[in-house]
Amino acid sequence: MSTAMNFGVKSFKPRAPEKGSFPLDHEGECRKFKELFMDCLRENNHDNHKCRLESKNYLECRMERDLMKRESFSKLGFSDLGDSSKSEAGSASNS
Repeated sequence: MSTAMNFGVKSFKPRAPEKGSFPLDHEGECRKFKELFMDCLRENNHDNHKCRLESKNYLECRMERDLMKRESFSKLGFSDLGDSSKSEAGSASNS
């Protein structure tokens, strides 16, 4: 009869995700922004340069809901886009 004693085994300690990885949006909190981005890609033959505003809005949604670490948009490659883009995109999609 053998009883396993794991005295030398380290316990799992969760840590923040590394840059480029983040939790999945299980609750669909940013689904609207993801769908707008995917629609834009389809409409523009998957040219992501034409969908930068939608991409920025999606990342902004994720940061607001703690689905990714808050980061300045200039570090994410969006320094040329203004900070009011999300409200503009929201009003454009409601028209």
